[in-house]
Amino acid sequence: MLSLAIRDLEVSFPGLERPALAIPDLSLAPGERIAVTGPSGCGKTTFINIVTGLERVRRGRVSWQDTDLAALSEAGRDRWRAKNVGLVMQDFHLFPGLSAIDNVLLPKRLAAFRLAAGMAGEAERLLKRVGIERLDQPVETMSRGQMQRVAVARALVGKPSVVVADEPTASLDADSGAAVADLLLELAEAAGVTLIVASHERRLVDRLERVLRMESGRIVSDAPQARASRVPVPA
Repeated sequence: MLSLAIRDLEVSFPGLERPALAIPDLSLAPGERIAVTGPSGCGKTTFINIVTGLERVRRGRVSWQDTDLAALSEAGRDRWRAKNVGLVMQDFHLFPGLSAIDNVLLPKRLAAFRLAAGMAGEAERLLKRVGIERLDQPVETMSRGQMQRVAVARALVGKPSVVVADEPTASLDADSGAAVADLLLELAEAAGVTLIVASHERRLVDRLERVLRMESGRIVSDAPQARASRVPVPA
C-alpha cells in the first residue's frame, strides 16, 4: 500500500482565470478509502488524472510514498501507473471483439512480453468473483453492469497498491450501480488497497470512510464518516 502527499498543487488550463485545481496540502494514509465528491465541473476528474499520473504535475508536488510524479516523464508515469494503479472509469474502456478474460489481461500483456505466473488464473478467479461466468463472452454482448464488473476485475488483477475509480456507477441503473459498488468496496478491502472514488452519487459516497468535497477546484471540506454496513459479496 502507498501513502499520498500533495503539496502546493496548482493545475491551470488556457482560458481559465483561476486554477482548475488548487490543493495546498493533502495527505492519504496507506489503505484509506476516500470519496471525492462535488458538483459537475468541481475538479474531481482533474484530481483523478493528477494523482494517477495521467496528467503532468507542472506546479507543486504529488508524491506516492517516495515517488514524486512531478519528477517523472510521461513514459515514467505510464510505467509507474501500470505497476501501482488499478483504474475503473465511467465508460469502462473495454475493447470490443475481445472476451471478458482477454480484456482483463490485455493491459498486463501490453506492459510485458509475457504474463506473470498465475496472472491468467487470478483473472479467472476475479471474473468469477464479480459474477462473470462466461469468461470467453465478447464484452460487446454484455450489459453495462456486466461490463463494469469486468472493469473492476481488470483493475484488481495486477494486485495494485492503489485503486482509483472515476464515477464508476454513474452510467448504470440503480440495481447495477449498487451491485458494482458492493463489489468494488468488498474487493478493494479484501485486497487491502488504497481506494479513491470520485463520485457525486450519495449511494456510493456515503459508504466510504473519508469524504473530500470539492468546489471550483478547491477542497472545501475533508471529513471522516462512519462506515456503512455492506452486504458481503458471495465467494
